Amino acid sequence: MNDITATTHQHAVAPLANPEILRVEHVSRGFDKAQGEVLVLEDANLTLHEGEIVGLLGRSGSGKSTLLRIICGLIEPSSGTVVYNGQPLSGPAKGVAMVFQTFALFPWLTVLQNVEAGLEALGVPADERRKRALAAIDLIGLDGFENAYPRELSGGMRQRVGFARALVVDPTLLLMDEPFSALDVLTAETLRTDLLDLWTEKRMPTKAILIVTHNIEEAVFLCDRILVLSSNPGRIVAEIKVPFAHPRNRLDPSFRALVDEIYARMTSRPSDGTPKKGLELGSPLPHVSTNLIAGLIETLAAEPYKGKADMPEIARTLQLEVDELFPVAEMLQLLGFAEVHTGDIMLTTAGRNFAEYDTQQRKVQCAEHLLQSVPLAAHIRQVLGERPGHHAPRVRFEQELEDFLTDAAAQETLDSVINWGRYAEIFSYNDQTEFFSLADVES
Repeated sequence: MNDITATTHQHAVAPLANPEILRVEHVSRGFDKAQGEVLVLEDANLTLHEGEIVGLLGRSGSGKSTLLRIICGLIEPSSGTVVYNGQPLSGPAKGVAMVFQTFALFPWLTVLQNVEAGLEALGVPADERRKRALAAIDLIGLDGFENAYPRELSGGMRQRVGFARALVVDPTLLLMDEPFSALDVLTAETLRTDLLDLWTEKRMPTKAILIVTHNIEEAVFLCDRILVLSSNPGRIVAEIKVPFAHPRNRLDPSFRALVDEIYARMTSRPSDGTPKKGLELGSPLPHVSTNLIAGLIETLAAEPYKGKADMPEIARTLQLEVDELFPVAEMLQLLGFAEVHTGDIMLTTAGRNFAEYDTQQRKVQCAEHLLQSVPLAAHIRQVLGERPGHHAPRVRFEQELEDFLTDAAAQETLDSVINWGRYAEIFSYNDQTEFFSLADVES
């Protein structure tokens, strides 16, 4: 693979200075349900210019990966258009490559054969395939492992194969779907730094990069601009320009201040004067274990936090990312155990009491808050109480949720409520028979 002669990478410069690579206009993606269309992504608009790394930052349910697959041409939008290199996109586009979160390698092929696979699908002659694949393997730092099989490689090395496979087709646009999230902290950091070195030294054929992430520090470390998405449905709610040149220092006060600002934006509530909409029966819920809820409450209640913590700080302390910390914080708010404001999380009186209670007292308190705050939990309990045998099949409630949610969201929501309901002893659930009952709890 030859080094490219590309436009100099522009840091902290208005993106309009460079040619447009990609434009997404009013793109939405939804699924038809009994109660109407359920939107996963709503009215997404973005542009990507030559010389940019742009991040899509958001929690699960924000439609990040859906948007990336629409841009890649793997799925079609329900509405809106995608324009790539000046032409409306219809199906997979030439010059667009994807690096996935999972390594997605063929286990029966060697490193060299895995990297050649994409070129073979494009009909590239064998000699040219081998030459380009060897160059990509060398570029990404895997020379010497050409004949190794995926099972012989570490996670970081397997992801390097994924990068080589994407770069070997000389993509104009490189899409990355949480490419570092399956790696340990040190391996991920090494791979991020190596990727940035290739980018800033203009040794990659790529003219622009769009990366999906739920790691705020990763977004600030890598990107020139960050697009923040809200959840359910996914909407682009903020665009943040990162004003730092590469290489970036994570310990620099300006870097830390921007990370704090993004945490504050992602945890802020609507400020348009409208009251916050309460939780409804068909509202999606994150799958958060009771152990995580109890653990975060206990951490916040103890020294040095004494009931209040800066979310970026506690995320670093507990090594939690947005997709892990935010759902727990959301559940603490929902149950009335904490409040989140401008990037800080604070225990309420109920949360402080929870930290002091013994196990049985916690269960009683959790049951009270769950039945008051989570309509689905109260609905299941009511249905069970009204039925003569005090039992009901899982499918009864799952089908109700599927009228409002995607199938996956319905399953996750019900699993979450089952977990909390068992802990609070408001109902019992048998995973073998898939039936709810009051048989093992006090009616």
